[in-house]
Amino acid sequence: MSTIEFVRKPSIERAFREALTDPRSRGPIAEALAWDESQVSRFLSGQLGIPIGKIDAGLNALELRVVSREYLDGLSTMSKVGVNCHCAREGFGECGGRW
Repeated sequence: MSTIEFVRKPSIERAFREALTDPRSRGPIAEALAWDESQVSRFLSGQLGIPIGKIDAGLNALELRVVSREYLDGLSTMSKVGVNCHCAREGFGECGGRW
């Protein structure tokens, strides 16, 4: 029997939607965007967008950070081979590698 794991692809739209429909986070997000309740409702219904000058404030309020694909690829590679790989540093090849 195989197990299938569903992984949600990150979505800024979903992050805003979930935060603005959750009473615990709605206030701080709306405040960061300088929105009142009517603007939040219009945004959630697709009648209002986020002005370019408020994008950074909105992402910061959601505690999201924008990083490049190259940066994430680098982290992935370093995690795979080991940032502090003592084997490679001593000239013995990659840690966990086959001999």
